[in-house]
Amino acid sequence: MIGKRAIFLDRDGVLNDPVVRNGKPYPPDSVESMTISAGAGDALTALKQLGFLLIVVSNQPDVGRGTRDVRDVERLNAALATALPLDAFFMCYHDDVDNCDCRKPRPGLLLRAASQYGIELKTSFMIGDRWRDIAAGQAADCTTVWIDRGYAERLPDPPPAARVTSIKDAARWIVGRIQG
Repeated sequence: MIGKRAIFLDRDGVLNDPVVRNGKPYPPDSVESMTISAGAGDALTALKQLGFLLIVVSNQPDVGRGTRDVRDVERLNAALATALPLDAFFMCYHDDVDNCDCRKPRPGLLLRAASQYGIELKTSFMIGDRWRDIAAGQAADCTTVWIDRGYAERLPDPPPAARVTSIKDAARWIVGRIQG
């Protein structure tokens, strides 16, 4: 029996617009300052109609660094869950120095979600806006879609299966690939 299919989604920069400072993306400070990415609702609805689970997998190292509280992250997640047809959230609250298996570029978050929900990773997709997202998706054997927002940081290497500029374009690419 083939498992379920999922779209794994990074949060900041994919579902909501990031706050960009000096070419680097950061999460919004509050629900009030969060802007859901243009077209995200329609894009996710189209993917949901194809039978995909929609699972957020996000690094939130500011919690581990002590500059943000878990409750702040959960409030942002709750606002997104209310506005968008998302099925689950898997968060990593560690920093690189913690050497955990869940911080992207490692695939731990995707592997945990796959185990919990019976997801077939080979038939699933990872959509992200940073090289870490793409590397995690590749390590989990998912097809990767990179939303290139032009950040001043390293590029995904190896490159993703698709390079787009928005969640709408990412969904359009996946729908076209599935429907042939």
